[in-house]
Amino acid sequence: MSSSRTYKFVLQPTSRQLAAFECLLGLQRELYNAALEERRGCWKWNQRSVSYFDQTKELTQLRSARPDVLSFGVTVCRGTLLRLDRAFNGFFRRCKAGEKPGFPRFKGPGSFVSLQWVDRSGWALNQDTGRLRLYGIGHIRVRLHRSIKGIPKTITIRREGRRYWVSVQCVDVPAEPLPKTAKSIGIDLGVGSLVATSDGELIQGPRFGKRGHAGLEKAQRDLATKVPGSKNREKAKQRVAAHHRKIANRRRDFAHQTSRRLVNGHDLIVYEDLKITNMTRRPKPRPDQQGGYEPNGAKAKTGLNRSIHDAGWGQFISMTIYKAESAGREVIAVDPRNTSRTCSGCGHVSAGNRHGAVFRCQSCGHEAHADVNAAGNILRAGRARQLIAA
Repeated sequence: MSSSRTYKFVLQPTSRQLAAFECLLGLQRELYNAALEERRGCWKWNQRSVSYFDQTKELTQLRSARPDVLSFGVTVCRGTLLRLDRAFNGFFRRCKAGEKPGFPRFKGPGSFVSLQWVDRSGWALNQDTGRLRLYGIGHIRVRLHRSIKGIPKTITIRREGRRYWVSVQCVDVPAEPLPKTAKSIGIDLGVGSLVATSDGELIQGPRFGKRGHAGLEKAQRDLATKVPGSKNREKAKQRVAAHHRKIANRRRDFAHQTSRRLVNGHDLIVYEDLKITNMTRRPKPRPDQQGGYEPNGAKAKTGLNRSIHDAGWGQFISMTIYKAESAGREVIAVDPRNTSRTCSGCGHVSAGNRHGAVFRCQSCGHEAHADVNAAGNILRAGRARQLIAA
């Protein structure tokens, strides 16, 4: 069984190559904004939609009018137009789903920080020498900390602070199955304990966002005192971004280690299919009879939403799924309804069974940690679905 994977590496460009990247980012930002303006103008004045293929055909005419835009190859230009096309597809999808549309916007100098080569032309990666060749830029050193498996298809180069990263998307990546363990586990995701397992283990979430809040808050206060457009403000913005990256990197590393441990030790992993977007939605306003608004618990909900995002449930689950796919494990998502109210011993369902972190069944007297009890119910539901599918 094969799948697709994305490998991310640090680039080590020279000063000349850094200048070339900055020039390329500026040209592609200009192309993105021009393509967006064309789409908006055609619909506004002619009621005609412009597709991605229509705009890629116009790149041949652009060679004579603006040869500098195509001086780095046509592949990266197609990647920029594809990025705009995906933005419009997301806009139409959200409109149909009744969500906040978010119409594509023009990109400023600080908001366009990535480039994409959508096929194998214009670039080549040599793993033996650790060099990435880009048309118009040259051979760039890449810190290949691991070998690439599968067939490389596309690359994306992104600027994060002062560093440049390359992401190599590969297809037909061979699976690496692990030996069977004959073990199954159910996991309950939470805020206090990030993961509670049906085996009785409680994996505490480090809460990296809360731990790094003081330094981030100080950097943000410092940013607020700087004059807009000044060099000092740009430096302060970089310090704020560095704090965010550090928190995200720590959270990602913890999710990698925890998901790997679960996948290595179990053949079946069952988790609750939480709708994180719905759980973190703002509470609706409550108008009163005097024309004002009643308290709706927005302040407390904001704190809960911050804790949920800090836990990184979605990132942890996605890592578990792709690791299990490569290792030949099975991952099942089950409905989370009543998993916290149901007794894992007798099956009695009642809201009074749970008292904070303690679960005490009103029917049979079974007592356990509430999250561990829920994890047992999740595992049972996953096994039931496994039997039905078989």
